[in-house]
Amino acid sequence: MDNKREHKRTPLKVQLRIDHPTRNGQMLVTTRDISESGVFVVIDDAQKLLQIGELVSGQVQGLPIEAPVVLMRVVR
Repeated sequence: MDNKREHKRTPLKVQLRIDHPTRNGQMLVTTRDISESGVFVVIDDAQKLLQIGELVSGQVQGLPIEAPVVLMRVVR
């Protein structure tokens, strides 16, 4: 199968906190991989919690220093 991805994915398992701005919700998930253009996470019941196109913020957890909070868009 051809891989037509623009950016190479790198396997990376870290805890990621996702904050939803309007639902006052917070989720702690584990990443599967990361690339220059995004991060892949699996969220149980994601379709009930997040809508495609929504903006959320994310922050990697468990680092020796506080990671930056980044703005992310739900794409799938």
